[in-house]
Order: sequence, then C-alpha cells, then structure tokens
Amino acid sequence: MKTIAACVEEILITQPFLEEALFREIINFSALSEELQKPISAMLRKPVKTGAIMMALRRYNPPSHLRQSHQLKSVLKALGDITLRSNLVDYTFQNSDTLIESHSKLLDNFDSKAFYGFSRGIYESNIVVSTSEKQKVLNSFKDETMIGSQDNLSAISIRLPENNSKISGLYYQIFKRFAWEGISLYEVISTTNEFTVLVENQYVDQAFSAIKNLNAG
Repeated sequence: MKTIAACVEEILITQPFLEEALFREIINFSALSEELQKPISAMLRKPVKTGAIMMALRRYNPPSHLRQSHQLKSVLKALGDITLRSNLVDYTFQNSDTLIESHSKLLDNFDSKAFYGFSRGIYESNIVVSTSEKQKVLNSFKDETMIGSQDNLSAISIRLPENNSKISGLYYQIFKRFAWEGISLYEVISTTNEFTVLVENQYVDQAFSAIKNLNAG
C-alpha cells in the first residue's frame, strides 16, 4: 500500500529544485504541505491531512548529492579552464554501414586546427566542426542520410577534476545552472575529464557566465 512518505518522495524526485530548497531549509514546510495536499490525496485516493504531509517532509531523506554538498562544492571550486569556440556547425547523420568510411574521408582532409567533435548513438551520429570545414563534411558525407544540421553554434568546454566520476550530483549542478538561467543546450559532448556544451550564439554569453559562476557558490 502506498504511503504518504512514498508520495512525497515521488513528487520531490520529479521536482529537483523543490527538493534542494527543502534540503537547504529555505522553504516553508507548512505552505508546502498545503500545496501538496491535493495531489497526494489524489495519489492515495483519500483525504490526507497537511500535518501528516509535513511530518513526511521533515523525515524525507535527501539524495546523496545533496547530503554531500560540502564535497561537491570542493569539486566545483576545482573546475579547470573554460574554453570558448565559436563559428561551429552541427550535422546529424543516420547511422549506416558506410558511415565510418565517410568519416575517414573527412579526417583525411581535415584541418587539425579546426574544431572537431564526433559522437555516435544507436541510430544516428553527430559531427560538430568549424564552419570553415563545412564543405568538407558535405563532400565526405554526400552519400549518407542527413537528418539535420544547425549552424551559428558555439562550444563552451570545461576541464573537470580527475575524480569527477566519483562525485554524484556534479552534472546535476551543471545542468541545474543552465535550467535556472533559462539556457537551451543544443548538444552536450562529454569525455572522462572534459565537458562541452553547444549553444546557439544568442545564448553564448549567458552560458559562459553560468559555467564560470559554477565555482563561485
């Protein structure tokens, strides 16, 4: 049988901003209980008192990345250099038996000083290059099925501490910052110790500032 505590946890998990505000004790428990009374009553299909909801809120056990906020802040303060590259174009191609061959043709003639990023999914692959290499991509992949393309993009890359894979919640903090700022990410490219976001040029200043301020809080 579903409990009030289970309902509270289900709601908080789907609303991470609310969850963090609750953990930081910057939210009114009484007001939140009244706000949750109707949805929890609907979930349990019976009336629920706000007092019971408030008790469940106070007993809620936050996820580890919120409990370990001190460790997470230390990692954020250790973030490395931020690099900005502009004038980029992104291509999405349908995966095929010949895609790797087309990719090899591109690399044979590619300018080593130009920006280059490649990621392969189950059904499609993305290539991000400097605008100067645009025609080379089109020539090399002329026999492939292009799903889409987008120009006027910029890439913001940040070096991550070597122990970043051991810290839960790190990527949550990065994406949360973008969400709070209302920044739409066109694409994300990640390696073990490097994190890159692609944004449309209109968001680049705002996105750069958001990443730069990650280690300020």
